[in-house]
Amino acid sequence: MRALCNRIWRSRWTAVAGAVVLASIVPIGLASAAPGSRQSARHRGDEFSFGHHARWVSTWAASPQTAIPGTSDATGFNNQTIRNIVFTSVSGDLVRVRFTNTFGDQPLQIGGASIAVAATGAATTGGNVQLTFGGQPSVQIPVGAEALSDPVRLHVPALQDMAVSVYLPAATGSATLHSLGRQTTYVSSGDHTGDSSGSAYSTLDQSWYFIDSVDVISQPQVQGTLVAFGDSITDGFNSTVDANRRWPNDLARRLDSRRDTLAVADEGISGDRVLTSDLCCGVNALARLDRDVLTRAGAKEVILLMGINDIGFSVTPSNPVTNPLPDVSAAQIIAGYQQIIAQTHEAGLKIFGGTLTPFKGAGYYSDAGEAKREAVNTWIRTSGAFDGVIDFDAVVRNPSDPLMMAPLYDSGDHLHPNDAGYQAMANAIPLRLLLDGER
Repeated sequence: MRALCNRIWRSRWTAVAGAVVLASIVPIGLASAAPGSRQSARHRGDEFSFGHHARWVSTWAASPQTAIPGTSDATGFNNQTIRNIVFTSVSGDLVRVRFTNTFGDQPLQIGGASIAVAATGAATTGGNVQLTFGGQPSVQIPVGAEALSDPVRLHVPALQDMAVSVYLPAATGSATLHSLGRQTTYVSSGDHTGDSSGSAYSTLDQSWYFIDSVDVISQPQVQGTLVAFGDSITDGFNSTVDANRRWPNDLARRLDSRRDTLAVADEGISGDRVLTSDLCCGVNALARLDRDVLTRAGAKEVILLMGINDIGFSVTPSNPVTNPLPDVSAAQIIAGYQQIIAQTHEAGLKIFGGTLTPFKGAGYYSDAGEAKREAVNTWIRTSGAFDGVIDFDAVVRNPSDPLMMAPLYDSGDHLHPNDAGYQAMANAIPLRLLLDGER
């Protein structure tokens, strides 16, 4: 993981995290907040009737991070449009987007935004639907805040790439982003939010910028949002770029074939830990639990898969950038789990524990670290603290050497699965745990 952290630090699209302060949005020329509720919404005089069982769910999400000081992301953007490509989990005919300035260092001006079904590259199909904020085409988001767009009518298909474009007419300052997204993002000069052609755009990198979630009004069969809460293994590190082969994507494909289903929100951060925030990888799990999980639209259930970085870094030297809290014990990780479980249950959500996958051969492996992993996994399996257990370890380990990942599933770094490994993880999740009434 030290090698991964070094890669993250050097990359222009790496992020670091800090504290979040939620504040009200400030629509340009309008003082009222953007409309929207679980049961009804009104937008510029047009009433949307959602129905008794309708609710907002997050068809896509990614955890906000902050830009590394000194990188181009920290410099930000000016008179440019960013086109983010995101992969949906469930469909809907009414959509909104949550924009974020969570880790910005100055107010963020959005001059225009749109959403459309993505085609090839930066191109879109079916027309770009312009988004508004309190009926206005632009919005200013204070430092530490997020802004929710007005609901717009657009058929958002399940398991489909969507393009969310945001025009930034003035200097943004440090960009709030999600790094290592394994998805190509595009940038252009000027306002091209309405363009269906991708000709004005060039490749930027593989981060998502200034967007937190895409929410839809769910169909009756969608029971809510399942939040995948984890680190790089949940974030899909080393999966195929632009192929949507993260295990939460594969789980969404499985769920799509069911009569009843769930939206899936991927809240993994590469390098993240249960207990430690740092300048390499971001806010720890406990610090981001409220924003990324408990208040996620339609949040109903959580799969927690995190702790391997706490273990790996606990046997590496202390470093104020990458490892400010060395020598984390299994007991401390378990105590962190207990807090996450308690707060999740207090919010009325179920939470399922994923066992930590093998990491022998990884850059930060040690015998002492392996002993901690086994102790943590024993607690996950036997404590009864979770509402259910998903044994990812048993699925991807090598039968000939259970301390290592099976070669069939190893991406090559002995820590992260490949596409086949992520698919095996998704296949290992018993859907009867997740779906009410599933048999």
